[in-house]
Amino acid sequence: MNDIRIGHGYDVHRLTENRKLILGGVEIPYEKGLLGHSDADVLLHAISDALLGALALGDIGKHFPDTDPAYAGADSLKLLSHVVMLIKDKGYKIGNIDATILCQKPKLAPYIENMRNNIAIACETDISNISVKATTEEKLGFTGSGEGIAVHSVALVRKTSAGITPNI
Repeated sequence: MNDIRIGHGYDVHRLTENRKLILGGVEIPYEKGLLGHSDADVLLHAISDALLGALALGDIGKHFPDTDPAYAGADSLKLLSHVVMLIKDKGYKIGNIDATILCQKPKLAPYIENMRNNIAIACETDISNISVKATTEEKLGFTGSGEGIAVHSVALVRKTSAGITPNI
């Protein structure tokens, strides 16, 4: 029986001029923002992919295609809330989420608690189930050179049965 499922998500967006930098639903003051069809919140995209992957539901491109004008500039917190609804519809709830942001600049530590809070609200779970970390890549690769930001995320979902969640 598949009472517990795990998914992995990865996303990357290019940094560019004349865009807002939004991570975890938090607007971060910086000279560049992320390029994308929606608000390009790479953190929420990776988390959404991890949740969708846990239940083999595809990825965010399948559910919110960048060819659909309805998602132009979309708020990724709303997209994540929709993903959570899909998880609940399948009879699962979020156990925990762990995400790592790969970003040389700007420094993200002052914003992480707000990101965690936004994610917890969208995921209908306690903030203690949400981990967000940030790291540089010592100026190596596209993230280290400041060309873009990448995120890895893993998510655990648990089957709900008559309101009872299995202990793990």
